[in-house]
Formats: sequence, structure tokens, C-alpha cells
Amino acid sequence: MSLPTVGNMAPAFTLLDQNGDKVALKQFRDKKNVVVYFYPRAMTPGCTVQACGIRDSQTDLDELDTVVLGISPDPVKKLAKFVEKEGLNFTLLSDEDHAIADKYGVWALKKFMGRESMGIVRTSFFVGKDGRLKHIMEKVKTKSHHDDVVAYIKENL
Repeated sequence: MSLPTVGNMAPAFTLLDQNGDKVALKQFRDKKNVVVYFYPRAMTPGCTVQACGIRDSQTDLDELDTVVLGISPDPVKKLAKFVEKEGLNFTLLSDEDHAIADKYGVWALKKFMGRESMGIVRTSFFVGKDGRLKHIMEKVKTKSHHDDVVAYIKENL
């Protein structure tokens, strides 16, 4: 799979959030900028650092008219526990069959400590209010992801 093309419409999706409610990318069109970020697994050290950074940047994101949607292959119940445990204040979406990760080109072969396995490649996608893909942030650093996201939006959207 390859990444979607910047400038084209962002690939559509509807997934269940941490509460079991359906969330569709199209519901934000003409209302909000959207950051769709893919992460490997809830409640792991790197993913927790990344999510807490987004949580702590919520005021800036609100001022920038931006919604964050975190997507992982975790089941809804695990997402609910993650939100509760870390006090997260944004939407997490369950992509258990990794169909949306495939659509966005982020389900790939990964190597870690000499082992190979299929999984999520940590990547963020910036979608404008018009529904078009504005930017793809690859090689995301978990500790600075929130600052990088806010800086990009301030400068470009």
C-alpha cells in the first residue's frame, strides 16, 4: 500500500469511538480541520506519551478549529480504558481489522528487536475543512508530536 496523495480528498471512513458511537470523517467537513493520527497500540509507553501530549494541547487545537482523531487496531473496550486511565479529551477510533490503516497506507511490515510483524506505522494526516488531505507527517516522534501538530496547523491551515 502507498500513502494517499496530498491535495486529493482524504480517504473516507466511519469507525466506532471509545464509547461505541460511529464517527465519520465527513461529519467534520466545512466545520473543522482534522488531524487523523495512527498509533500502534493503546496503553503502551510511546502511545501514551503521544496521546497525553495531544490531551495537553487541546486548548491550542480548539483555538485552531481542529479536531484530533486517533486510530489504532485496539477494540472499543480497550480504547475506553485508555481514555479513562489517561484522562484523554479527544476521540479514539477502533480499526480492529486495520481496513482504514490499509486505506491510508500505514499498515505495513515493521521490524523491532530482530522480529518482523505487520502493524501500524505511526503517521499523522492533516485534513482541511474542505476534506482534502493537506499534509502527511511521517516518522512521528511521540514526545514532540503534539507540538509538531500545533506548529504545522498554525503555519499552514
